[in-house]
Amino acid sequence: MWHPRIPPTRLVLADGALLAVLAGATAYGFRDAGGDASPVMDLLLPLAVLAVTVPLSRSRPAVAVLVVNGLCVLGLADSATPANAHVLSLAALSCLLGVRIARAGGPLVVLAACLGIDVAACAALRVPAVWWFYTLAVIPAALLLPWLAGRHWRGRRELVRDGWRLAQSLEERQHLVAERARLTERADIAADMHDSLGHALSLVALRAGALELSPDLTDRDRADLAELRGTIADAVEQLRQTITVLHEPRDAGTESPTAAGGPSVKDTVADLLGRAAASGVPVSWERRGAVPALPPLVERGMYRVVQEALTNAVKHAPGRAVRVGIDHATDHTRVSVVNAAAPEDGRTGHVDEQATSTGGRGLTGLRERVRVLGGSLHTGPHQGGFRVTAVLPHQAPARPLSQAAVTGTGRHTGHPSAPESAERLATVRRAARRRTVAAFAVPAAAAAFFVPAAAVLAWQLTTGVLAPSRYDALEPGRPRAELGPLLPARAFPYPPDHARSAPRPPGTDCEFYRSGRDLLDDVDLYRLCWSDGVLVAKDTLKAHRN
Repeated sequence: MWHPRIPPTRLVLADGALLAVLAGATAYGFRDAGGDASPVMDLLLPLAVLAVTVPLSRSRPAVAVLVVNGLCVLGLADSATPANAHVLSLAALSCLLGVRIARAGGPLVVLAACLGIDVAACAALRVPAVWWFYTLAVIPAALLLPWLAGRHWRGRRELVRDGWRLAQSLEERQHLVAERARLTERADIAADMHDSLGHALSLVALRAGALELSPDLTDRDRADLAELRGTIADAVEQLRQTITVLHEPRDAGTESPTAAGGPSVKDTVADLLGRAAASGVPVSWERRGAVPALPPLVERGMYRVVQEALTNAVKHAPGRAVRVGIDHATDHTRVSVVNAAAPEDGRTGHVDEQATSTGGRGLTGLRERVRVLGGSLHTGPHQGGFRVTAVLPHQAPARPLSQAAVTGTGRHTGHPSAPESAERLATVRRAARRRTVAAFAVPAAAAAFFVPAAAVLAWQLTTGVLAPSRYDALEPGRPRAELGPLLPARAFPYPPDHARSAPRPPGTDCEFYRSGRDLLDDVDLYRLCWSDGVLVAKDTLKAHRN
């Protein structure tokens, strides 16, 4: 059974507020009952029961409902009226039963047991028809409808909670994917450093070996050069081993379609664009400004920007023209890749798809590479198409920029599908829909039975009413034909047993009429006894037996 995490102070305050409301309703009902109510049975006992059952409803809500239903059974034994304030307490605890127990089987058994106890009490006490109506209509409504409302409330709360959990899980996965892409890109950058730095170190070692053979050197110089050459060779080997450990090979099938055959480190942007054009991509490019001597990492970063942007354009906007612009300034290079908008052929939405779908490992890794180089990357829709723009400084910054300042947001990063979470969310939604349907269908089915029965009973109770003024105008000894205009259309069909068994004049047939239209209170009855169509006797039978 699920328990909400509520601080103890709040728990005590909530129980105290509920107890105060129910106790106030009980006290009001006792005051309204007048002098006939017993202070012990009608006030002190219910208050003691509520003081126990309200805290008990947190751990044993079913037991609390059964105990409070006992107060309603005591109300049925009241000879004045079955209605009392205990039905409000029953409704409140029944609602808590639906909120605090997830399963439906156990609570339904409890509600059925309560109704069975009430019906058995009515049969044992031989209560009048109004009591039966109250038992079969009001008490079931107080049990069932609040329970359904509590279940519906619980279902909506579970749906919201599971939705937030799913969102949190997806956000965590998104961060993990972004972090993995950043680490992978860093490993690729390290591999590029190995290729460029290792090549430079190898040239230094080769130069040292050549100098070692010079005849002008002393033996000491040759020994120093040999030691230097060995140190450089060891450094190159250590660099190779470190990069081998750090570098994570890309998954199969993740290579850019524009780079078929797998580009090498020595590939240039011109080589990349040439392969793309040869494969049928409508790409055009322009290079402006004097081409500087770029560091290898900057050259490789520029290559990766064009490669990733072309990959996304081919994937999400196939057949669209792609424009590549490379602007060289004194201290930085600006790379811009723009794919054109889709024509008016009904194929819309590819830009939004590209903006969201390409935000996975590709753009995340690319953003990490640009960040490490001290540059900036901007992606987004542009004139109906999509644009990727990167600014790469020719010299790396002394300290890496903070990730928040460069990336700005992680919303471009995608997340993997989450079938387990989606299935869980779908299950909770189905359960919530079932509770919603039950919350409306069950009351509607109950109303289809109770409303007609209540209408018939109310019609019988109100049409069998003889006003006191008309009763006083009835004189014994007069025929029914003369007294007919004073009589109701029909007699009351449900007189209590004590009224039926009351002594009557011999040889007469007696009819009963209610003295008021109150549907819940047991009013006095008028008895008219007839013999051969003549009123023989009339008398008043009190509502309560002495």
